[in-house]
Amino acid sequence: MCGITGIVSHQINNSNHLSAIKKMNDAIAHRGPNSEGIWNDDYCFLGHRRLSIIDLSEAGNQPFFSQDKRYVMVYNGELYNYKEIKLELQRAEHGSKNLPYIFRTSTDTEVILAAYLRWGIDCVKRFNGMFAFAIWDTVEQKLVIARDRMGVKPLYYQFKNNTLLFASEIRALVHSGLIDKKINLKSVAEYIQYTTVHAPNTIMQDVFMLMPGHVLELQQGNLKIQQYWNINDFANPKVNQYKEDLSYKETCTKVNELLTASVERRLVADVPFGAFLSGGIDSSAIVGLMSKVSSEKVQTFNVSFDEGEFSEAKYAKQIAEKFNTEHHEIKLTPNDFLKQLPEALAAIDHPSGDGPNSYIVSKATKNAGITMALSGLGGDELFAGYDIFKRYYELEHKGWLNIIPAKGLAGKLLAAKKKSVQGDKTAEILNLDTINGFNAYPINRKLFNQKDYNALLKEHYNSDNFIKNVIKKSETDKKHVLSRVSLFEIQTYMQNILLRDADQMSMAVALEVRVPFLDYKLVEFALSVKDEYKYPHTQKKLLVDSLGDLLPDNIVNRPKMGFVLPWKDWLKNDLKDFCEENIVQFSKRSFVNREAVLLIWNRFLSNDPKITWSRVWHLIVLNHWINSHHIEC
Repeated sequence: MCGITGIVSHQINNSNHLSAIKKMNDAIAHRGPNSEGIWNDDYCFLGHRRLSIIDLSEAGNQPFFSQDKRYVMVYNGELYNYKEIKLELQRAEHGSKNLPYIFRTSTDTEVILAAYLRWGIDCVKRFNGMFAFAIWDTVEQKLVIARDRMGVKPLYYQFKNNTLLFASEIRALVHSGLIDKKINLKSVAEYIQYTTVHAPNTIMQDVFMLMPGHVLELQQGNLKIQQYWNINDFANPKVNQYKEDLSYKETCTKVNELLTASVERRLVADVPFGAFLSGGIDSSAIVGLMSKVSSEKVQTFNVSFDEGEFSEAKYAKQIAEKFNTEHHEIKLTPNDFLKQLPEALAAIDHPSGDGPNSYIVSKATKNAGITMALSGLGGDELFAGYDIFKRYYELEHKGWLNIIPAKGLAGKLLAAKKKSVQGDKTAEILNLDTINGFNAYPINRKLFNQKDYNALLKEHYNSDNFIKNVIKKSETDKKHVLSRVSLFEIQTYMQNILLRDADQMSMAVALEVRVPFLDYKLVEFALSVKDEYKYPHTQKKLLVDSLGDLLPDNIVNRPKMGFVLPWKDWLKNDLKDFCEENIVQFSKRSFVNREAVLLIWNRFLSNDPKITWSRVWHLIVLNHWINSHHIEC
């Protein structure tokens, strides 16, 4: 796990690119404290910061070169099936001129480069891992960049004036001195409504993310981006390779087999490792399976707060005892959290309405001597763990709502009577021309009702464009409605908030986080499972049944929880000066209406039930980020 940077340009005058790549590398030094590397020729400049996980020797330092020095590579991530691919590369390929590859190191880095030498960019179709890598061909002067299927590892880039800049974090591009640090107003509109900007766009003008499952190629100024894996294919029975006629028992067996294999693959490391353990179904399942397949005692980490009946620590302790883990319960007071908040804000690479919790957990785990940890992220998205799955499913089966007379008027009356966020959303759904899950999904994910949202911005943009585009591409039949919701959740909330925050917050403290639920083979199979088997009559029923008796009943049946922190009180008391200063500054930005921003803040202070703390916090974060990075607005 590392950080990568790069500049490729065919401009004759690129004398400032060497200093720029050094600045880019310095900006992401936190991602790789073990070593730094920079290489360049006339046209390409590559940088790398290394966090050593596999083969800790200097042989694994990067940039990494092919044996003939023709190819140069920088790589961020982990290739979980590198040993299998390595064995294949050590054999001559039948019917071809390819001879056995002689490896010099034990790294997965060399396996990626060797695979590219044998199979070209099609090698990515053989990879199972989380990665973003770049390979430069010094002879053909060609650059290839690839990103993993699920988008676990980020890759930001700008291609302008015949020059490509790329990096693992957007802050590296900002610090390069080679880009215009201008905000993207369309992205701001999206961020205000959804607390994130959906890839490929970013909050920065002319800066993009390479999409998951995509490859970028650049040669002689010609940039081409292609998709090598499309997640939408796997909820379509006509495309998916998995058989539809599996029994429920066979389906459970397959889920167990795939998840167990995924966990086992992710335990390969040459450094101390552990697992985040909240005591919920997902993290408990990962810890239970780790204990089954690992030859070492598993280390588990639970960060808890003294909130009495709301604490998850007792559930985590129970799982730790059941699987005999070396358990670390890290108790923090809300004040401990508050003291670390400035660090968490500084760690934010791309603005997000979430993330500080991930930073606190990551830092506590790193301080305990752990360099790699497994997470239960992704279980909710694959196995219908959110309420939105049931709501969407019910709407898809309530066509009669569209024949209710004056349903729009009924919605207005409901909103007037039920003064809440959900009341507004229900009213907006009832006001749709056609009520179904397809049209209701963007509304369910919004922060503001349309009136408040329109008032905030001077110029109106359609913030729903990305989500509606995802929905259009995610067609399924009537047997796979829940899989369609999984596609929405994965490609919106999970990839653009959860995974982005997990990466930027864990790597801020040089901790690698691996996510077994996002093994692409498990994802493909879970998406193929029909609603009849997947519907959550009980919490994540298919997943729980697949685990057999692995988890105790009280873990399976307990209410879903999370960190319980007094954000509302903080914003009104301990953080009020900080928040108010940023809100006032934000209200003066040229793209918002000052009175509307201040009104939102005052409604929050006055306990308006429609303006919760999360509806002002992301505005505060955005303004703080703009100031910290000196962004032009």
